[in-house]
Amino acid sequence: MKRYGLLLFLFFVGTTPAWAQTVEEIVNKANLASYYAGKSGQSDVVMTITDAQGRQRTREFRILRLNVKEGGEQKFYVYFRRPTDVARMVYMVWKNIGKDDDRWLYLPALDLVKRVAATDKRSSFAGSHFVYEDVSGRGVDADIHELIGDEGGLFKIKNTPKEAKGVEFAYYFVWIDKTNFLPMKAEYYNASGKLLRTVEALEIKDVQGYPTAVKSQATDVERKGSTIIDFTNVVYDVGIEDGIFTERYLRQPPTQWVQ
Repeated sequence: MKRYGLLLFLFFVGTTPAWAQTVEEIVNKANLASYYAGKSGQSDVVMTITDAQGRQRTREFRILRLNVKEGGEQKFYVYFRRPTDVARMVYMVWKNIGKDDDRWLYLPALDLVKRVAATDKRSSFAGSHFVYEDVSGRGVDADIHELIGDEGGLFKIKNTPKEAKGVEFAYYFVWIDKTNFLPMKAEYYNASGKLLRTVEALEIKDVQGYPTAVKSQATDVERKGSTIIDFTNVVYDVGIEDGIFTERYLRQPPTQWVQ
């Protein structure tokens, strides 16, 4: 079950002419563009959360990512640095193909390792307007995809969940850049056609030859509030080893990778 999304590592894919693409090809290339630059990657992140009253709080963390198989299994390790109430918290994902992802959350204040249930994948990520599923992506096979047009150099695709259970939306649109296949914006709607939530790439930079989203925003249109994430120190092919993506390193973070 392949993935595509907007939150992390939006990357360059392929050069097939836009007019030759089927919707399946577009979505699968967007999956690669979203998550698979290089064999591994790391980035420092500042996440600024603004609530409905305009109050702000921040989260600072490092993301580590390892591709087990190109276009297939991956592993993510998210280590929180600041503020003090979330410092040393760890979120880890094993992205699986054909079954639900494995997710863990380490809460240092309780010295507790918690499995994140598959039913919680649409829950808030660290109190932000992003959700857990944004971190590792939504399964391409979870939706029916329709290419409904193009707007200003972007493919517009409608995505309808095959299973309504466990999701808060009835359908969503994604706009994908025709040149590099970066997903640039997503809008989520309920069954009545009301816009619930948006996710958008705000700034793209070239990193080691990969166009990369270095600034993204999620907005809760229904209940107000938004979250902006800024990526810095993005590096690909950093030589991360598989061994750090284990429960052992939830409580004992690999210092050389998170400091």
